Amino acid sequence: MSSVLKSSKERSQKRRKLLAQTLGLDSVDQLKVVLGTAEETCVQKASRDDEDEGPANNPPKKTTSENLVYRDSSTFLKGTQSSNPHNDYCQHFVDTGQRPQNFIRDVGLADRFEEYPKLRELIRLKDELIQETATPPMYLHADVKTLDLKTLGTKFDVILIEPPLEEYARGAASVAVAGTTPRTFWSWDEIINLDIGEVAAHRSFVFLWCGSSEGLDMGRNCLKKWGFRRCEDICWIRTNINKPGHSKILEPKAVFQRTKEHCLMGIKGTVRRSTDGDFIHANVDIDLIISEEEEFGSFEKPIEIFHIIEHFCLGRRRLHLFGRDSSIRPGWLTVGPELTNSNFNAETYAGFFSDNTTTGCTSRIEALRPKSPPTNGKVIRGRGRGFSRGRGRPR
Repeated sequence: MSSVLKSSKERSQKRRKLLAQTLGLDSVDQLKVVLGTAEETCVQKASRDDEDEGPANNPPKKTTSENLVYRDSSTFLKGTQSSNPHNDYCQHFVDTGQRPQNFIRDVGLADRFEEYPKLRELIRLKDELIQETATPPMYLHADVKTLDLKTLGTKFDVILIEPPLEEYARGAASVAVAGTTPRTFWSWDEIINLDIGEVAAHRSFVFLWCGSSEGLDMGRNCLKKWGFRRCEDICWIRTNINKPGHSKILEPKAVFQRTKEHCLMGIKGTVRRSTDGDFIHANVDIDLIISEEEEFGSFEKPIEIFHIIEHFCLGRRRLHLFGRDSSIRPGWLTVGPELTNSNFNAETYAGFFSDNTTTGCTSRIEALRPKSPPTNGKVIRGRGRGFSRGRGRPR
């Protein structure tokens, strides 16, 4: 037993030495002060020494460990100014329930381009043009399982799909009821059988919310079956700034809590960013959404996905499948079983696009929007100097 105890003590000492080295401390004894477990800090000790040098009728105040309570990870979050040069946001999550992504700055649409006046003007001009050319919102209450999408009478430039995945029900059983109405969750076999390819235009895009587990693989199979090529993965990082805590919502046999969700983007037809400026404007937004997660049991997705789609694709024929009353939006046809009303008319909707199917563009937007760099041509190396024989063929 004594050998086991001795071995345990040696391992403990090694761990303490490694921790002290990681925190940049001179000795193991300073660990108590840094971690807040010492009976008195250096400041308190200096104060006590000063009091000891004072008059005899001023006895020093007694300091006990009861006055020192380690409440958060402020020691770890001081950056390079503290003894620890790293920001341990994972430890901070353990202590406070604040997710690491809560501390990423300038993630909102309002302040993202605050320091970039040209990009801010570009976004403003594009939003104004999108609003001017948007069709009146139309919506259709229908069961997507039995609806023949070809009866919509239009080929769409953009299709956004938010299927009620079985993954949501596995994560929390209570989301199976929306108010007083039971929800119907879809398997990937049912999703892949949707006739999306029949209502997609010859050059078009699909955006498929696929969760964060098996959907990344199954979603790719869906895109392939519908005639699309996967070209992007938009990731939604969910923050919990308003309600920090350690959620117990876990899938069966899961170890970690999922705090992100993916939206796969597929492309149909030949669309090149360098030559198809009439249909797409690339490099305007990023493929990352960081926003607060919705209330427990909510299916709502961040509204920023609509901004990303509208800024990127100039096509005006936009379809949103599995939409809700809260997601009805100008410029979109919303279809879903959770809608409470309908105003869709196939002939009226098709008439909106008799003149033009795209939003168009202004000279100012064209001047402001970021362009993809041309493909580098061959360069002949001279004596300390190079020059290009041609600009090369654009992609």
